[in-house]
Amino acid sequence: MSSIRLRLLKWLLGPILLVNLVLAALVAGLAWTPAQVAFDGGLLDTANGLATRLAAGAAPQLPPPSSSSPASPAADRSWFVVRDAQSRRLAGAPAFPLLRPGAAPYDAEVDGEPVRVVALAVTTQDGERHLGVARTLRQRLEVRSAIVRSLVVLVSLVTLTLAGVVWLSVSNGLRPLARIRAELAARGPGDLAPISQASVPYEIAPVVTGFNELLDKVEAGARAQRDFLADMAHQLRTPLAGMQLQLEWLHARHAGDPDTVRSLSMMELANERMIRQVNQLLALARAREGRPDGQHLPLDLAQLVQETIQFFVGQAAAKDIDLGFELAPAPMNGDAFQLRDLVDNLVDNALRYTPPGGRVTVACALEGNAALFTVEDSGPGIPPARRAAVFERYVRLDDKTTGSGLGLAIVRDIAQAHGAAVTLDDAAGGGTRVSVRFAAGSARDEAS
Repeated sequence: MSSIRLRLLKWLLGPILLVNLVLAALVAGLAWTPAQVAFDGGLLDTANGLATRLAAGAAPQLPPPSSSSPASPAADRSWFVVRDAQSRRLAGAPAFPLLRPGAAPYDAEVDGEPVRVVALAVTTQDGERHLGVARTLRQRLEVRSAIVRSLVVLVSLVTLTLAGVVWLSVSNGLRPLARIRAELAARGPGDLAPISQASVPYEIAPVVTGFNELLDKVEAGARAQRDFLADMAHQLRTPLAGMQLQLEWLHARHAGDPDTVRSLSMMELANERMIRQVNQLLALARAREGRPDGQHLPLDLAQLVQETIQFFVGQAAAKDIDLGFELAPAPMNGDAFQLRDLVDNLVDNALRYTPPGGRVTVACALEGNAALFTVEDSGPGIPPARRAAVFERYVRLDDKTTGSGLGLAIVRDIAQAHGAAVTLDDAAGGGTRVSVRFAAGSARDEAS
């Protein structure tokens, strides 16, 4: 996956580094040229001094080195030579290189060491003489090394400073993209609201516009799917209810025929299962609709649970299950229709999986500033390895208990719509404890 940040840094830092290297080479040349001229000037002054002495008839003699020169490893050595017109040595160093009088200072070697040479033609009483003065390059090389070291440090600091400025500039320029990414990452699964274009830069505005159009299409498709599911479930409820009435009438009419009664009982069971599945599909459609928190209305969770749970009292008694209640006032804001579906599915699941003679306890209370709803049963329990999977649609623990596998999926969606968290734990003494903890702040003050 390519990175805009890396691409910008590559195209900005590469030329900056190249320009710095070229500038460093130019500055090194500009700094070294005056130093070279100064060294050559000093060598020429020494040669002129010796030429003056030679022209006056005195013996040429190099000036003594400074007191610090012998102790310095970079101290230069100097040589001179005097030759006649036939290049015969009259005085000075025997190994002096060939002289080129009148030429600019040039490079040569003396005793295997590089030197800089100045050659002059001097007119004396004895005729024309050629004077040569040579000096090693130690101090020149030391000065050149100092210039290079200084430039390396300077170029490194400038390059690092410019790299930091470029990095900050690129990061600041890409900040709107990071903000959009953070905004999308913070959204819930069903949040398909368009991205705000209030602070979007001009360059990425078309991308955001295209993404918003895609979100609109996804939202329209999801809405059409939910509407179809809700309409289908709603349309099926009426004929299924009529079929249930007809089956009950036939059951009563043919109570004396065991075979007919057995067949009608199986048909009633299948019809009841279909009615429950249709109701769950309708509940799932309502849960997926997910009203915003701003549209949730004040209600008492304990009163809502008490009204909803009455339907299950007869079902619990028929299975010889002890259905208990521990309801404390829990005022909160929420969608009453969705919360009834949540309570229905959790209690129905508990009664279905609890064997005869077991118990189911329904409780709600306030914990701090959050409402807590729990359903605890004495059934077989849910293995920890499967607790995450049971919240998916059409997932069932076994095939012995009737159900469609939608119950906990509906609970999960309703909980998400209310900002609540659903957890599964082991109940005391065996079984399962399902807890729905609504977000802190969802509870409202009694006085309000």
